[in-house]
Amino acid sequence: MSRVEIGFRTQPQNVDWPTLEAAWAEAARHDIFDSGWLNDHLTDQNREGGGPSFEAMTALAALAHLVPGKRVGQTVLSATFRHPSVLAKAAITLDNATGGRFILALGAGWHVGEHAALGIDLPPIGERFDRYEAQVRVLKALFSADARQLPGVTLDAPPYRLDGATMDPPPIAPGGPPLWLGGQRPRGLRIAARYADGWNYASNLSGSLEGFVERRDTLLRACDEIGRDAAELTVSVQVTIPDDDAGRRAAIDQAIGYGHAGATHIMLTTPARGGAAGIRRLATEVAAPVRDALG
Repeated sequence: MSRVEIGFRTQPQNVDWPTLEAAWAEAARHDIFDSGWLNDHLTDQNREGGGPSFEAMTALAALAHLVPGKRVGQTVLSATFRHPSVLAKAAITLDNATGGRFILALGAGWHVGEHAALGIDLPPIGERFDRYEAQVRVLKALFSADARQLPGVTLDAPPYRLDGATMDPPPIAPGGPPLWLGGQRPRGLRIAARYADGWNYASNLSGSLEGFVERRDTLLRACDEIGRDAAELTVSVQVTIPDDDAGRRAAIDQAIGYGHAGATHIMLTTPARGGAAGIRRLATEVAAPVRDALG
C-alpha cells in the first residue's frame, strides 16, 4: 500500500480571524500534516440559514503562506457560487501565489438555505449537474495549453461559452491546478472518472465505510468503461473529529479503515474555533495514531 497522506481541515464558521489564523500557523509546526483545507460555505452549514462564515477563496489566499510546503485547497468549492471563468482565474492566481500547492476541489452545491437567503440559484439536481459538468469542461479548457496564448480556446458548454479565451499568466504546471471533484452519486462519479485528478468522499454527508467502498467501486468501474487508469486518481476522504473522547477514538478507527479500504488522502476535520490548541490536539491525538496505523 502506498503512503496515505494526512491533511487538516478547519471549518471557518463561528470563528474570529485571529483564531483561524492561529490554527493554521500551528499546523505549519506539524510535519505530520501534508495538506490544509477549508470548507466552502457563505453561512453556517449546520443551520438552515445564516450564521458567521468566512468566504473560502479569499480566506485561503490569506492563510496559505502560513503553511509553506503543504498543499492547500477547499473541499469542496460550490460550483453554484462562482462563474467558472472567474474561478479559473482565481485558481491560477492561487496556483502562482502558492508555488503550485493549490488544489482546486469542486462540487455541485447542496445547501438550500444559504442559496435561498443570498439569492443564489440552486437548480434542480439534474440541471445542477448539467451546469456542474459544463463548469468542469470550462475549467479544463482554461487550464489547457491552448489557453496560454492566442488565439486562445473556444468552447460551447451551455450555459457557458468561451470565445478565444486565454489565461495569462498561465498556471505553473501544465494542465493547471489538480482538479478534485466531489460527486457522490453515479453521475458525479462518472464526471470524476472522465475529468478529475482526484475524488473526494464526504463521509459527514454520505455516511459509512461501506458507502465509501460502494462509491469507490462505482468510480473504478466508470474509469474502466472509458479506458482510464484509476491509479491516476487521488482518492480523498473527509473525517470529522468529535470533541469527546469516545467520538474521537471512533473517528480514528474510521480514518484508519478508510486508509485500508483505498483512500490515499485523509482530511481530519476540526472546528477552527479550537485555534492553535485544537490543531495541536488534532496532530498528536488523532493524526499520529492514524499515521502509526497506516505507515
